[in-house]
Amino acid sequence: MLLAGQVALVSGIGPGLGRSIALALAREGADVVLAARTATALDAVAAEVEAVGRRALAVPTDLAQPEQCRRLAETAHAAFGRIDVLVNNAFRSGPYDAVDASRLEDWRAVFDVNVFGTLALSQAVIPFMKTAGRGSIVMINSMSMRIIEPHFGSYAASKGALLTAAQTMAKELGTSGIRVNSVVPGYIWGPALERYFADLARQRGTTPAAVYAEVASRTALGRIPTSDDVAAAVVFFASDLSRAVTGQALDVNAGHYFH
Repeated sequence: MLLAGQVALVSGIGPGLGRSIALALAREGADVVLAARTATALDAVAAEVEAVGRRALAVPTDLAQPEQCRRLAETAHAAFGRIDVLVNNAFRSGPYDAVDASRLEDWRAVFDVNVFGTLALSQAVIPFMKTAGRGSIVMINSMSMRIIEPHFGSYAASKGALLTAAQTMAKELGTSGIRVNSVVPGYIWGPALERYFADLARQRGTTPAAVYAEVASRTALGRIPTSDDVAAAVVFFASDLSRAVTGQALDVNAGHYFH
């Protein structure tokens, strides 16, 4: 197993990508600390992690509160004695308004989670990694920073800032043995995208299958990646397979676009 004996902390646990990441890390041997605002989602995924034979610790956390980020890191380290991997998966999307019609407080709310919350949790974990002389931090980014669309300004801007922050951290933390990389998903096939495609199908007077086929046809591989596909890239960055890789962004999109 690629992560035998290691401890991973994953934020943004839910029924989609957060769950897939936690289970992928657990299957590779990691014990997993799970963080999200919703306790019920945490408990469900914790039970699945334990079902594959790994330890799980669920800690309800609001990343927009720096003191909760510190508590999360301290609780994780106290429970397991180490934090080898941090996956920053929590995010917030904003109101889908044009920039000139947006409220600045709405943009701040998005940045409070996607940038400042992620940085607060990273700052809370980094001292433990520095003491150990090693660690891997993985940021979950988004194609929204690559393909700019109207009305996604706050979210896209926050993810662009997160990429620059990740690269800066990689430069600063490398001598401490800490690697920082980003995974950049495109469309992720799952319940949320299924609902979106169903809405598009109703608007266009067609079927969800036809919408899927049209979107998938834009990719080189002819399909839309799943959350498990994205989680596999996280495992790569978490493990020693990427021991000489830092400051990089890996786009997982089945060839939807090339970067």
